[in-house]
Amino acid sequence: MEPPRPRVDPRLPGYVLEPLAGGWSGETFLATGSEAPGDRVVARYFADGRHAPGTARIQAALLDRVRGLVPVPAVRQVSDADDGLPGLLVTELLPGERGDLVLARLVARNPAPDRDDGLRSLGRALGRVAGTLAATPLPRSGMFADAGLRIEPFDFRLPDWVDTHAPRLVDGGWTDGEVTGLRAVAERAVAGLDGAAPCLVHSDLNPKNVLVDPATLQVTGVLDWEFAHAGHPATDLGNLLRFDREQAYVEGVLEGWFTGSGVNSGGGVDRGVGEPDRRRATDLARVADLVALIDLAARAEANPVVRQARAHLRAIARTGDVNAAP
Repeated sequence: MEPPRPRVDPRLPGYVLEPLAGGWSGETFLATGSEAPGDRVVARYFADGRHAPGTARIQAALLDRVRGLVPVPAVRQVSDADDGLPGLLVTELLPGERGDLVLARLVARNPAPDRDDGLRSLGRALGRVAGTLAATPLPRSGMFADAGLRIEPFDFRLPDWVDTHAPRLVDGGWTDGEVTGLRAVAERAVAGLDGAAPCLVHSDLNPKNVLVDPATLQVTGVLDWEFAHAGHPATDLGNLLRFDREQAYVEGVLEGWFTGSGVNSGGGVDRGVGEPDRRRATDLARVADLVALIDLAARAEANPVVRQARAHLRAIARTGDVNAAP
């Protein structure tokens, strides 16, 4: 796919837009003042058909809702889709570096003595964000329907989710046995997902969508809330642990998640500090993450995240173990 080109927008007079690196949607741009290069903001477009007409305002309302809980950018401008122009959300440009780049550098330090300390510190900072959101209760599970953050409930069962995506998995080369194995995993996972008190879920909380101070390894910004919803408390933890499995990083994420709030997360997971608690939390996180993993693996495109999701999900289907990796 050809990369997005620089563009101008009549709603942002005096700004030149250049695509920001790191995303595969081509919807996020750095807007720089043509006469004041120091004047820089981030412009996020909602042009894809998957976005509802009011998505930009929902995103703005979410940023207002979580400000003070986790670091997020201030909203500068929001515009609905109109006259052929997509919805637009303009926010401040926060300091920091993408967390996935920081994480990759820390992993590459091996065998430097401070490698594990850095991985643990970064994991702890990211886990604390997930724990804070898991301790933010909402009245019901569902999607945010409007700028008032009204929740539209959804009826969801993981085995049905597998059945819905199975034809696309088969088109991608899965055998009937692999699909059957995945459905068996989903059937066993239902008990872990049922009964959890709903909370605020970012739903794409991975290092790529987090800005980090590379010196202190503290989170400076949590970005890209387009998949946010009211859902299971272990969902964001599962995202953080999905592909990045360095032991020190995982230990840090779990520590941060448990200490992000003293409130019980629901779903049978006690925010204790013992090894059994950590194992239960990890297992539940893997179960909760199956929802996103299945959706990613069944997509037609083949960006790096989709390819990783396919490999991980296939390993789970073949072994019956939610913790399996390729």
